[in-house]
Amino acid sequence: MLNEYIQRVKIEAAKKELESGEMKINDIMLEVSYSDKSTFRNSFKLLTGLLPNEYRNKYHSRVTN
Repeated sequence: MLNEYIQRVKIEAAKKELESGEMKINDIMLEVSYSDKSTFRNSFKLLTGLLPNEYRNKYHSRVTN
């Protein structure tokens, strides 16, 4: 149960980066303490229903002039 909570916290942190920043997905993955791309992608999809790049495309807030 603790592992599940930690996983959710990591994915929430990744979601915030994807929404607000231009950081590369691989760098976000490392920042939230995932070292394996497949594990990160699978965990992200399990909790959000989207892959990280799909989530960024849908929720990234771009500033327009």
